[in-house]
Amino acid sequence: MYFYTASTQVPNFPEFVTVSLVDEMEIVHYNSNTRRAVPKQDWMKKVTEEDPIFWDTETRVFMGTQQTFKVNIEIVKQRFNQTGGVHIYQNMYGCEWDDETDEVNGYDQYGFDGEDFIVLDLETETYIAPVQQAVPSKHRWENDKAGMAYRKHYLTQECPDWLKKYVEFGRSSLMRKDLPSVSLLQKTPSSPLTCHATGFYPDRADLFWKKDEEELHEDVVKGEILPNHDGSFQMSVDLDLSGLKDEDWGRYSCVFHLAGGQEVSKRLDKRDIRTNWKTNDGVQLLQIQATSFKILIWNSTNVSTEFSSSTCFLRMDAEFL
Repeated sequence: MYFYTASTQVPNFPEFVTVSLVDEMEIVHYNSNTRRAVPKQDWMKKVTEEDPIFWDTETRVFMGTQQTFKVNIEIVKQRFNQTGGVHIYQNMYGCEWDDETDEVNGYDQYGFDGEDFIVLDLETETYIAPVQQAVPSKHRWENDKAGMAYRKHYLTQECPDWLKKYVEFGRSSLMRKDLPSVSLLQKTPSSPLTCHATGFYPDRADLFWKKDEEELHEDVVKGEILPNHDGSFQMSVDLDLSGLKDEDWGRYSCVFHLAGGQEVSKRLDKRDIRTNWKTNDGVQLLQIQATSFKILIWNSTNVSTEFSSSTCFLRMDAEFL
């Protein structure tokens, strides 16, 4: 998956950033401040064994894309009658490959200021324009039959081929299965109880509360899966304790389930709860807090995350709007 992000007047943030991901793991980074494409995983350095000038080529391409996006963000601002201020224009494209069925899906979509702007429907070879301001681009790109053919070939043929190659390069990292550490956290005696799992990989996982052997759907609030700095993931699920009787505590457990069937279960026990209030003997207990910094502002829901590997590598050429 590639993310291109162009921005205007965002403090302490480059005007253009490229991030390439494999299964949510960043493998390539470029920005307008450094003006250099660099590998973000050690195994990505293997690419130079096949192509010694690979990173020089990537850098030149991203520098060209940077100029295209600089023009495009101004075009979009004009269409929305915007002038100054903070604005974000993004492109997300790539392919998903199921390594069990060999099924492939491709996608290409654009966003402006956190909302969908234009989205490729690869099956019908048309573009969907959720907003009127995207209609001129829709007509232009759909009338470019050669460009559409190139995109379809890239997203369904070239992209999966490169994906398989890079999955092989990073197999020891990408195909690993790491179980998390699971903790029970509570801010105050009246706060919900948080079951927090961190350090798992991959991100195809679930975390839930059970009473006896039945999953709970009421009085629970699930958080989203978030990345850790080391490439692993974290998630949490809250349980409302307000109606819970003391004698029933032992009937509850928090269960982490990793794709493939591996599980970690932690039974509800007051002695295991980490808090940030003082106990009766005056000992201050520490609360572990999970934090995550998100760079990408636009998070579209149109792309499936169920495939076992999802990215593409060699880029599509950037188009003017």
